[in-house]
Amino acid sequence: VDKLGPLDVMVANAGIAHVQWAMDAKEADIERLFAVNFYGVVYSAQVAARQFIKQKTGGKIINAARQAVCILRLVVSFRPFAMLPIYSATKAAVRSLTQSLAIELAAHKITVNAYAPGVVDSFMWETIDKGMGEINGLLKGENFKKTRDSIVLGRTSVPEDVAKMVSYLASSDSDYVTGQTMLVDGGIAFS
Repeated sequence: VDKLGPLDVMVANAGIAHVQWAMDAKEADIERLFAVNFYGVVYSAQVAARQFIKQKTGGKIINAARQAVCILRLVVSFRPFAMLPIYSATKAAVRSLTQSLAIELAAHKITVNAYAPGVVDSFMWETIDKGMGEINGLLKGENFKKTRDSIVLGRTSVPEDVAKMVSYLASSDSDYVTGQTMLVDGGIAFS
């Protein structure tokens, strides 16, 4: 802030996934997923909100649980996915947190929203596809194809699809939008 000026927008965009059944999840797996996917969002929002309040300027908090070119993200907060139960739980927690923070921070003119990209063809999907294949016996690429083929718009997402939504949420065009999780998934889930 001292070097670049006031904070206007904060995007919490870190995240990890781990393919496994809930019954196979170890305590360390659960803790790691929640540490990155949920606690990281909480702590980022706290720091940003404190700065916005200090500045008395309002601001925008935008939550995402994964990098801009990964998969599923908060879509799982609308529709859980098999073999990703703990990951799905972390995303549902982020969605609930987003709604709660929107209520809590509204008096300070801070909006809080999230975006939920669907399947993006990426290295992360390759990792998940491999993990799912180890569990369900499908060959490399088959889980990805099966998921891609279920998307209503018939294609996976590209980073530009997600960037447009984040740009909207960061802009003044979204000043009257708060507590929402915006789906950018081509029709995997419907809100």
